[in-house]
Amino acid sequence: MRCCDLSQRKLRISLTDFSYPRVTILSIVRLDSQSVMRRLIYSALLLVILCFKVDMTSAQDDAQDSTKKTHFLIEPYFMAPTMKGEIGVRQLPAAEVDANPGDIFDQLKFAAMIYVEVNYDNKWSVGTDLIYMKLEQDIKPNALITSGKSTAQQLAFEFAFLKRLGSVFDVGIGGRVMDMKADLDLNTINGVQSGDSRQTWMDPILIVRSQGAINDKWLLQFRGDIGGFGIGSDFTWQIQANAGYQFSRLVSATIGYRVLDVDFHKGDGSENFSYDMAISGPVLRVGFRWE
Repeated sequence: MRCCDLSQRKLRISLTDFSYPRVTILSIVRLDSQSVMRRLIYSALLLVILCFKVDMTSAQDDAQDSTKKTHFLIEPYFMAPTMKGEIGVRQLPAAEVDANPGDIFDQLKFAAMIYVEVNYDNKWSVGTDLIYMKLEQDIKPNALITSGKSTAQQLAFEFAFLKRLGSVFDVGIGGRVMDMKADLDLNTINGVQSGDSRQTWMDPILIVRSQGAINDKWLLQFRGDIGGFGIGSDFTWQIQANAGYQFSRLVSATIGYRVLDVDFHKGDGSENFSYDMAISGPVLRVGFRWE
């Protein structure tokens, strides 16, 4: 932990070093001055809003043109996730989760993943992304926990409003609603301990996206977002990169990689709930487009 004095305002940051994969993640924990946080958020939102206002007049003119088309995309997908992080429930010791795709699929109870987008004239887009997983997972032993099992039910629902700038670049704002229920059954050095908790929160997010096609067949897409800002989670970020092929006007398929990191903490003692997790892995998508 290092503290820096910037104009008599202290910003504390923490560095968490995960052992595998060897990645250092910077997470914002606290801002001693709430006004500094508000200014950062307002400045970022203002930048996005200004981008949305670019060519507003021409967009209104285009809305009167009956030749403009609305495009629809439904994209179910499959993800082989790796999960690494910690879950804390009530006064139980924090449980470390380190699961690869094989571990997860062995214990997976149910999963559903789908992306839906509506695009108007390749200028405005509204998208939603749904992930639901219910799984059981063995807890990694540590100094306090000899063994244990966690049951997690996770719902992530994301909505986004995007504006096209140029030919391949989009900016937008949105939100990610997280609903997380965790049950822990632990064998500790102090005996058997168990507990459960459920939390629901929403993270505002700022989004950038770049996508295009080579010869109208080969598809490329990059998408990133940051959010939370202490409003929901302390901090959350996501990166997606995909490449694929357009088989026909209707059907496409892409393969890529996705990383979603969430750092959420709320309450103390018997009200404690913490979810500090990085979910990453390859993604296979099948898309259906029409006008």
